[in-house]
Amino acid sequence: MGRLTGGDPSLLRRINSAVVLHALRDSGSPTLTDLTRLTGLSRPTVEGVVEGLIEAGLVAESVPEEGGARRQGRPARRFRFRVEAGHLLGIEIGPHRVAALVSGLNGRIIGAASREVSETASADDRLDRVRVVIADVLRRTGVSRNNLRAVGVGSPGIVEADGTVRLGVALPGWTGLPLGQRLQRSFRCPVLVENDANAAAVAEHWKGVAKDSDDFVFVLAGLSPGAGSLIGGRLHRGFGGAAGEIGALHLLGRESRPETLLSPTDQALRPLDEHAVAEVFTLAKGGDARAQAAVDRFIQRLVHDVAALVLALDPELVVIGGWAAGLDGLLPPLRSELERYCLRPPQVVLSLLGEAAVATGALRIALDHVEEELFAVEGTASARG
Repeated sequence: MGRLTGGDPSLLRRINSAVVLHALRDSGSPTLTDLTRLTGLSRPTVEGVVEGLIEAGLVAESVPEEGGARRQGRPARRFRFRVEAGHLLGIEIGPHRVAALVSGLNGRIIGAASREVSETASADDRLDRVRVVIADVLRRTGVSRNNLRAVGVGSPGIVEADGTVRLGVALPGWTGLPLGQRLQRSFRCPVLVENDANAAAVAEHWKGVAKDSDDFVFVLAGLSPGAGSLIGGRLHRGFGGAAGEIGALHLLGRESRPETLLSPTDQALRPLDEHAVAEVFTLAKGGDARAQAAVDRFIQRLVHDVAALVLALDPELVVIGGWAAGLDGLLPPLRSELERYCLRPPQVVLSLLGEAAVATGALRIALDHVEEELFAVEGTASARG
């Protein structure tokens, strides 16, 4: 794939290439005249840039459509951005499942695969399952590993810039795991690892209910909730990547641990997993008083966690995702309690992406990386030839 930064004849040509390629991607099959109008560049400049992009494999001449009114003379040449010139992979690694999505360079998903995995699986076993899912989705879509241009990964835990999980208590053997390095062995393209809640927040901003909001919090609501937030349209990771780790708030009180909060008996709820918790919610819905009390405690804790973020960040919107988002009756008490705690209560909605949120966000992170490679030119904005 052609790179538009570094090693090109001039900065001006890199700028012009990015401008033309952006116009091609966003406008179907334009002619040279269309591109001249869209970019403000001179026709000779556009023509030279387009030929260079064709040589780089990023642009192709469109085949004229048959039918329609015939015109005298040779039809104008039309060009298109080759979305098939590369592919992207988004991966979710979770306690109970791993999943992968594949798309072209336009971000349109062309394949998906997932597999269940035990919450007690070792790091090696979990990564083996990830490799199985990757091989499955690439085989079914007919995409070669060599054609992948970037891989995004969403994982629980505090993730460092190099993809190492500095702290990850949700998965066995995850703390200290060089996840990016381990996965990089399977690919020739960049592998970008992000916290799962952050990835889900990116997905909501791209394809979910937060498309029109640049200041929102996504809560990955589960047994140990986490959150990702966008402030001014940019993902907020914090100084050390630990922003949004609201699941640690239970450490402030010994009585608020999940296995105690969610137990409908005097004993801690074990095994503490999503199936056991779903049973508690079912009992509560059926009128069991102790189960209802457990549900109320769970929601109250979630309210406290979310309120802490809302008071600190003042988001326009709070999006509730994760498995807990599927529980009946979650939103009304959450909204009501936030009105009590917060100076300016935000809008609270459920995610529309469901369990696909993390993998979708990982895919978007991969797409962002490629778009920066293709369209960003350091130190300047635009130029005219």
